[in-house]
Amino acid sequence: MSNTDRKRLPGDRLWTIQEVAYFLGVPVATLYYWRTRGEGPTCCRVGRHLRYRADRVWEWLDERTACD
Repeated sequence: MSNTDRKRLPGDRLWTIQEVAYFLGVPVATLYYWRTRGEGPTCCRVGRHLRYRADRVWEWLDERTACD
């Protein structure tokens, strides 16, 4: 993912695992680990690819953080 792509992640399409990792500031491997434990944001399979809905990632983050 280029620096230009990282500056804005569109909310009108599914995010890749790399985009979610960037957004959350965690390694991709962490997302895979969380997925096996049922702890990470909800994702769906599109063929053999994992994809994330932006609104669900935001909901997951809001449930686990207290940013005032």
